[in-house]
Amino acid sequence: MGLSGKTRRALLSLARDAVKAYLLEGRSLTPGEDCPDICSEPRGAFVTLREADGSLRGCMGQIAAVERLDWNVSRLAVVAATQDPRFPPVRPRELPRLSIEISAMTPPERLSSVEEIEVGRHGLIVRRGGFQGLLLPQVATEYHWDRKTFLEQTCLKAGLPTDAWRQEGTDLFSFKAEVWGEDETPDASPV
Repeated sequence: MGLSGKTRRALLSLARDAVKAYLLEGRSLTPGEDCPDICSEPRGAFVTLREADGSLRGCMGQIAAVERLDWNVSRLAVVAATQDPRFPPVRPRELPRLSIEISAMTPPERLSSVEEIEVGRHGLIVRRGGFQGLLLPQVATEYHWDRKTFLEQTCLKAGLPTDAWRQEGTDLFSFKAEVWGEDETPDASPV
């Protein structure tokens, strides 16, 4: 954790450039050629696109730290703009009105007790059978949820009953995220 303001700004610029290249030129940025070496550390990430009024326009991510953070951000920005099943693909004319937010993740840790969850600091993952739901730490803060509501909403996101978090056989994980966006000061502290 603890990316510098310069790195944060560079990653935001990379995300915007990746979306622009894909929507305007039909091409993906090539890691190593088009993507400068910004952050080679493997980290999971989410990229969120918002409209001018703050409403969600797309959000996609990968919690596992499989790829370098800069490559992950570049790829996920395009996926958020074009493949979020909740929204039609972003059109080029929308680009100037969209803002980008990046969440760089820590690896998930299994919870032994729900008392370990700090609302606003931790994101949640609920797994049961073939179902999984994930909510970023800032979601609970944005909606002013308490711990119980956060757990219930994460269960709903997984397609499970709201009380699934209490049931045996349900796995709970928490993670932290360093979150910043174009509308914020890039030197802000991590969530």
